[in-house]
Amino acid sequence: MDGNKNLQVEQALKDLFQLRNDVETELRLIRLEPFSGEFVDFPPRLAPEIAAIYKRRGIERLFSHQAEALDNVLQGRHTVVATPTASGKTLIYNAAALDALQRDPQAKSLYLFPTKALSQDQLAELFDLNKALGDRLGLYTYDGDTPTSMRQAIRKQAQIVITNPYMLHSGILPHHTKWASLFENLKYVVIDELHYYTGVFGSHVANVMRRLKRVCAFYGTKPVFIMSSATIANPAELAAKLIEEEVALVDRNGAPRGAKFLVFFNPPVVNRQLGIRRSYVSMTREIAGILLKHGLQVITFANSRLITEILVKYLKNDFEKTVRDRDTVRGYRGGYLPKLRREIEKGLRDGKIRAVVATNALELGIDIGSLDAAVLASYPGSISSTWQRLGRAGRRGSQSLGVLVASSMPIDQYIVSHPEYFSGQAPEVGRINADNLTLLVDHVKCAAFELPFAKGDRFGAENLEEILAYLAEHGVLLAKDGKWFWTEEGYPADAVSLNRVTSDNFVVVDRTAGERVIAEVGFSDALETLHPKAIYILEGEQYVVEELDYENRKAFLTRSNADYYTDSITYTKIKVLDIFDETRKKNMNFSYGDVHVFSQVVGFKKLKFFTMENVGAGELQLPQQEMHTTGFWLTVKNEVLQSLDFSNEEKIEAVAGIAYLMKQISPVILLCDMRDVGVAIEDNLTKDPLHPGALKGMLRGQVDMAFADRFEPNIFIFDKYPGGVGFSETLYEKGSVLLAKALEVIENCPCPSGCPSCVSPAIRAGGNHKAAARFLLKLLLERLDNRRQSG
Repeated sequence: MDGNKNLQVEQALKDLFQLRNDVETELRLIRLEPFSGEFVDFPPRLAPEIAAIYKRRGIERLFSHQAEALDNVLQGRHTVVATPTASGKTLIYNAAALDALQRDPQAKSLYLFPTKALSQDQLAELFDLNKALGDRLGLYTYDGDTPTSMRQAIRKQAQIVITNPYMLHSGILPHHTKWASLFENLKYVVIDELHYYTGVFGSHVANVMRRLKRVCAFYGTKPVFIMSSATIANPAELAAKLIEEEVALVDRNGAPRGAKFLVFFNPPVVNRQLGIRRSYVSMTREIAGILLKHGLQVITFANSRLITEILVKYLKNDFEKTVRDRDTVRGYRGGYLPKLRREIEKGLRDGKIRAVVATNALELGIDIGSLDAAVLASYPGSISSTWQRLGRAGRRGSQSLGVLVASSMPIDQYIVSHPEYFSGQAPEVGRINADNLTLLVDHVKCAAFELPFAKGDRFGAENLEEILAYLAEHGVLLAKDGKWFWTEEGYPADAVSLNRVTSDNFVVVDRTAGERVIAEVGFSDALETLHPKAIYILEGEQYVVEELDYENRKAFLTRSNADYYTDSITYTKIKVLDIFDETRKKNMNFSYGDVHVFSQVVGFKKLKFFTMENVGAGELQLPQQEMHTTGFWLTVKNEVLQSLDFSNEEKIEAVAGIAYLMKQISPVILLCDMRDVGVAIEDNLTKDPLHPGALKGMLRGQVDMAFADRFEPNIFIFDKYPGGVGFSETLYEKGSVLLAKALEVIENCPCPSGCPSCVSPAIRAGGNHKAAARFLLKLLLERLDNRRQSG
């Protein structure tokens, strides 16, 4: 079987090289050598009965990292395991929990997973182990779907409670007296997918961990934390910040793996004058098709729900030709109802589904079996995420294939041209800021509701007594005899969302024939995907949005045969609230501080399937969204802009091109996901925003360009997390490095006058904004002795 699979992979690889020759483009190949694995005996500290259970299941010896981590945990050391996908991390915490129960039937363990889907997946694995134990374990998931009638029994009987941080925050800790049995006997806390706990979510969860440890101390327990993570640059640091304890790191992988081929495929240039490449979506379609024709089971990852559904439609069109082929190609993303997701997961494990197109919803460790090939439709935005996705393909005894299809974005072009950046660079740093004052005050309220604070208590690095005094002044707490008590009605946790956005989902209702709920969409995505006249795609089927009921969080749709899809247009405005630091240079200023971001969906484009032709547009007036965060901004001095020997239109377009590049290149500096940062441009003097619609209007002669004589641009790169998590401060410190990398991209790009891979294509025919952007960056970096145009 493995020999056949190896042959299929090799034949598919030959066809990819042939495709490279046919379309005359670039392909780079990296081969990861196979590894036979490193096996060791079960640690002597593990109860023999538990080791025997695993041996009866065919696991005679452990991978070296499993044994090392398990031994740490059994010695009572907080431990984080950072090894690749499918390396057997689950066994570590399951064996520890079973060992605790073997020694003390009253022992409890609390499992935390970032999503409900992962919780259900883990429950299935534990059920199998429980059968081997004679069904004597109390195993339960506790989440928003748990029936009220079962909750009391779970609180009393559960020995392993599987939940998520949201439920711990709002459903367990505020009611800890009902969970006394759990907290009095809590031996282990498992935090799976640690790399997921970054940014604002991770900062919130760190505060939830403070509250958990505080409640445990009240009941006289000090649980051991067991954490597992994909490969990130700082797993031990992130784990230590999350639980505020010393943590042992296990990161030398002992699991075997087959050989893996990594292919970096750059779509061919189709317009050399404009530097435009063939669509990465159509290229992904063709590459996935080649792999499927060779009998490989394929997972394709897209970076948005829209591209996911477009690829599902394309692949269904290509491969579901007969009734027998129906549902062999499926989609998978957030918004699908749980029953549909479970059906797709099972189909992948069984092999009935030959291809799935997914967002990052399948990036986490949900069990879908081991597939043969992974295709990434453009760079996911981070090295860590790329490895997670590529890790979805690969059986231990056979070869596998991973293909990254580059888009025209500068960061994609940088990586596909420099695979050594990808293979040699440490993965991203996981950043959290648990002492962000806004978050901290919210969790101090939650903690005070759970247990009164006393003089001398600690909660984070800030001065707790000042926070308590502030809350007492505002009537939230009552200060009495050196203690602070909660005084308000209701649970404060109900008002605190761990994502710092509203937790309201929009229900998607199909009323083609009656009314039926077909999906849910998160609040942050709803305005972009469910606006009136939007084409909403679900598993390749198109629906048109007839009505968006914003107040009641519902969207009403009907089936559609439209030959186009829609893409929303968002307008962003920035208001500076406070400047933390500023560096004044000869030709520019760098600043860093608090900003308020206003964003609004103002319109949409209609793009034709298959050809991507723009066939129409529409205007929208949807509610404005606001966020308080931190930002870094570059101010280009007016006299520097005026000194350029270019037209006003070229100057403005050059500024927009530099902003585009800064947004694209900043993840290389930050080692973060591109979606972690946003960009905006405004006039430093008038504070008027320069958004894409206005830019196009100016460059079409519809706006008086005299304003450019007074224009002093601020280019903002802001944290896309409320309160900020440190990205802006890092960019402030490395602003000159960011501009130097932007200049390097422009100078290395072969296009004559701007393309999507550098400063974006010129909007006006005959414009020379690429040269203007290059010259301006040289001035800003003071690489020119005079201000004559150098060509």
